[in-house]
Amino acid sequence: MGTDKDTQTSIFNKSKVNPPILIRKCTLEDLDKVKEVNENELPEDYPFFFYKSILDNYPDSFLVASVKNNPNEIRGYVMWRVERMPSKNSLRLVNKAHLVSIAVSEDFQRLGIASALLSDSMLAIKKKKINEYVLEVRVSNYRAINLYEGLNFKTEGIKKKYYRDGENAYYMVYKVNKH
Repeated sequence: MGTDKDTQTSIFNKSKVNPPILIRKCTLEDLDKVKEVNENELPEDYPFFFYKSILDNYPDSFLVASVKNNPNEIRGYVMWRVERMPSKNSLRLVNKAHLVSIAVSEDFQRLGIASALLSDSMLAIKKKKINEYVLEVRVSNYRAINLYEGLNFKTEGIKKKYYRDGENAYYMVYKVNKH
């Protein structure tokens, strides 16, 4: 698989989080628990093979938040994929990191775990020569929108009826500054 359960990206412990959370690469053994977090927290569900495909193709940017003293207790995850697409402002092709999904268990929300997952995973996928990070978010998901804006994502448009239930999505972008 190319994943290593012992690889620690970071240990996250705000005073409110007890026990401390370990942000690490996802493993094949984690996928059932990742799927469970998704099904409990998000209206969009994915089949097991979808998670496995992301893990197989983008293992460095598929991270989980687990309880430090029990690494099998998954409390959140984030997964990205890379898309090679034409630039919006030119004909050249660019690498876009596309946020596939992020979720944190309800009892661990509002503690900065989602922000830590995003920051660590964005650094991890940056190795793929990313020009910009993109995502879609429900227009009604104010907490997520605030999180993304706090990480300097900007809304670049609306995707009409993007979600299965007909809700619109904001299309948000963070452009990598190439100095």
